[in-house]
Amino acid sequence: MSAKHTPVIRALLALALMLAIGAVFNADGAFFRWSVHRDMLRQVSVFGILACGMTVVIITAGIDLSVSSLLALAAVAFAWLLLPQGVPAALAIPVVLAVGTILGSLSGALVARMRIQPFIVTLAMMVFARGLAKVLSGGRKITNYVTLPDGTSDVVDLPAVFGMVDSRILGGNVSIVTVIFLACVAVTWVILARLRLGRHLYAVGGNEEAARLSGVPVRRTLILAYALSGLFAAIAGICQAAQETQGDPETGMAYELDAIAMVVIGGTTLAGGKGSVILTLIGVLTIGYLQKILSLNAAPEATRLMLTGAIIVIAVLFQRSR
Repeated sequence: MSAKHTPVIRALLALALMLAIGAVFNADGAFFRWSVHRDMLRQVSVFGILACGMTVVIITAGIDLSVSSLLALAAVAFAWLLLPQGVPAALAIPVVLAVGTILGSLSGALVARMRIQPFIVTLAMMVFARGLAKVLSGGRKITNYVTLPDGTSDVVDLPAVFGMVDSRILGGNVSIVTVIFLACVAVTWVILARLRLGRHLYAVGGNEEAARLSGVPVRRTLILAYALSGLFAAIAGICQAAQETQGDPETGMAYELDAIAMVVIGGTTLAGGKGSVILTLIGVLTIGYLQKILSLNAAPEATRLMLTGAIIVIAVLFQRSR
């Protein structure tokens, strides 16, 4: 077993252990039905999209706490454009993606140029984006119940894009949001494994000063890393709005913790310079199955939260021991 493949094998062993636990605690055979696995993939896909962006940032030895708030802002902006404003989806989608990318770039610029700690910068962006979502929505959920200019209310049809994103294909066996998640994984893999930007991201995370001396554009690389995280958060927000058929400024609370957990449990080190989106994909599945098994066996949410927290600590300790 080569050292290069060891993290993948360890991550797969953790996933295999989770599957074995599911087979034992199968809730009277429910775990063996494809619908359970299909629903698990759908439920975990939004978190997985966030985890793709988080992987890129963590590889640079950074962190992005703002992704859940950017998700909420994107969901609110998408619903606001489509429902009360009547903007076509073909225009609303690029606008929302641009907003997420710009705010992510702003975080990256503060980290790269002002030399502020990523934790502080993204914590500030988390508060700012959540506040902006509440300002845009007026502190209320944006639904298809809209207020007309004369002050009366009316119900408008839900945009077709909502139904499309929340639909299933292949005979109802695969959710579109899962396809979007896998597409995000593929794009992230290409960036990290095949593009020069990927090599720069690893170099900056491994040793920023050495990367700078080697000619790596460190500032630009960091800005692009956080811009990608913002872009993925906006994609996740669009999916969230479609699934909830509304724009909720309170949606996505603490999603950043799940995204970080998925990246870390997969085996990408918080120290930076190492990891891959394939590891993150395995981490997403591991957390997804953990939550699904607990749900099937009617475990309370408090138990799920405690187990997730304990697993994060164990994963980080395991990384240190390596």
